[in-house]
Order: sequence, then C-alpha cells, then structure tokens
Amino acid sequence: MCSLSALLYRAIRWLVRFFYPVMEVTGTEHLPDEPVIYVANHAKMNGPIACELYLPGQHRTWCAGEMMHLKEVPDYAFQDFWAQKPWYSRWLFRLLSYLIAPLSVVVFNNADTIGVYHDGRILSTFKETVQQLQQGRSIVIFPEHDQPYNHILSRFQDRFIDVAKLYYKRTGKEVLFVPLYIAPALKTMVLGEGVRFDAQRPMDEERRRICEAMMASITDMACRLPHHRVVTYRNIPKRQQPCNRPKESTHEKTCC
Repeated sequence: MCSLSALLYRAIRWLVRFFYPVMEVTGTEHLPDEPVIYVANHAKMNGPIACELYLPGQHRTWCAGEMMHLKEVPDYAFQDFWAQKPWYSRWLFRLLSYLIAPLSVVVFNNADTIGVYHDGRILSTFKETVQQLQQGRSIVIFPEHDQPYNHILSRFQDRFIDVAKLYYKRTGKEVLFVPLYIAPALKTMVLGEGVRFDAQRPMDEERRRICEAMMASITDMACRLPHHRVVTYRNIPKRQQPCNRPKESTHEKTCC
C-alpha cells in the first residue's frame, strides 16, 4: 500500500503536470543506447520540474540533500533561494522557508531523486548514483553555483565528474556526459552531443575538460535558439533576466 506521503506526492505531481507547460525535447538523436549523465542549467525550479516530467527514459535527479530533511530545509531554502531578496522582505521569505519544509520533504523523498550532500554523506550519493547507472537509469545533475560564467550560466562545480571514475572502477565502462539546455520561455529542452569520460586522464584534467565542454555546449545551444529570456541560476526578477543573444540587439524589446 502507498503511504500517505506517496499519495500526497502523486497528487502534487499531477497538479504540477496539469499546470506546467509541456516541454518539447529535441536532440534525442545524441543519446546512446546506454545510461548517461545529463548536465543541465538549473533555470530555478524549471530544471528539476521539466526533467522530472518530460525527460525521456528512466532517470534519477540529484537534489540538495538538505531539502529531504525537515530540520534542514528552512536554513538551506532561505540561503539558496531567497538570501538575495531586499532586506525589508527577508523576514517574509524566512517564514516561507519554514512553511515549505513539510512539502519539500514529501516531494523530494518521493520523486526520482538522489540526495546530494557536502559532507561525509557524499559517499552515499556517489554509491547510489553508480548503482542507478548500473541498473540502466540515467542521472540528471544541475552543477551550477553562485559564481558567474557568462550571461547564460553560472560556473559549474566540478566534483560530480568523480562519479564517472567510481562507475569505471565498478564496471569498466566510461560514462557519457550529455549537455542539456532548458529554455522555459520557449518550452524547449535541447540535448547536445555528449562527452565521454576518459579514465586514462588525470582527474583534475578530466574535471576541467568535461565541465568546460558542458558549459560551452550549453551556451552554444542557448545562443542558437530563437531570441528568448534566459532563466538564470541567480534568483533575479524576470525583467532583469538576460536575453540569449543580447549583443545582436540594441533594445530589449527587439531582443526578446
């Protein structure tokens, strides 16, 4: 029998699917007949929602482990989502961080997620990730953090690449990293050509090579699309969000 938490999650998922726009997925010809690691822009909550609902095939999504634990949600949510809000409204968002905690626990513990931690628990993240890959499920990772890279992306954290090393040790297979650009304004998700992990290279070099390739590919895919507003990693007002090709236009209205 389903638990009350699982039933509540199903109801929430149905509501989100009903109200959230259908996303078209293009570039599936780049996908091999094997599990991959998708590397995507976060696009605020659009990335996790769009991937949960519309990314083809079986997959598991990395999520902040703190969002899965009732006591850890408020501090993490406030710092990650709303710390940049104006000082006079922060009290409201601080309150909201507590109100969303029970809902967060229900959603993130019932969705197809893998908790990610920044302490010793990261070992469990890596082990579960490798197990899912071995079982034929792909992995979705949103590695941006609050450090600028360009007008499309924030810079990627690079330690997620280490999963490929553990996967190679367990299976002898070199996993493929596939770039994914999510454009909510166009209701589109674009898959790019993958980059395969090279187990013979030093890890520092591989982290740098793969991250740079993913960021460059996602940027290129974004810039090739029709003019649209980019949903950035930073939580900024919509009117401040950049266009994908701002240099081609002198006026915001003609750009987007």
